[in-house]
Amino acid sequence: MQISSRFTIAIHILTCIDTFKDDYKVTSDFLAGSINVNPVVIRRLLQQLKAAGIVNVIRGSGGAEIAKPLSEITMLDIYKAVDSIENGSLFHFHENPNKECPVGRNIHNVLDDKLNQIQTAMENEMRSITIQEIVEETKKYIQEE
Repeated sequence: MQISSRFTIAIHILTCIDTFKDDYKVTSDFLAGSINVNPVVIRRLLQQLKAAGIVNVIRGSGGAEIAKPLSEITMLDIYKAVDSIENGSLFHFHENPNKECPVGRNIHNVLDDKLNQIQTAMENEMRSITIQEIVEETKKYIQEE
């Protein structure tokens, strides 16, 4: 299992927006330079974050801003905004286990509850970490440079 890089890029975006908001116009080109990806990737993620009510984006070269206090944005909010797969499930179970096979007939019975427990634990942990914590820790590292 691997969560896509969209998740960490979105956190990077929010950290940059807050860190540089007073010094620069934080545009998709500016963010792309920090993250070292194509600005199109940034624009797509900004639109997803905007749809989730996490950022405001000013069209053209107006830049982006965070729409609500960082203390109210959790890692789970970011994950759901940019990386959640169908039905909010972390795991995608293979579609058609062979019913003629004893393992295929029973694998859902064995795994479904366990996978739900893992997803719940991950979501609870992600819910407990705010973007404010990430930004503050990043700024400490920057000050130490």
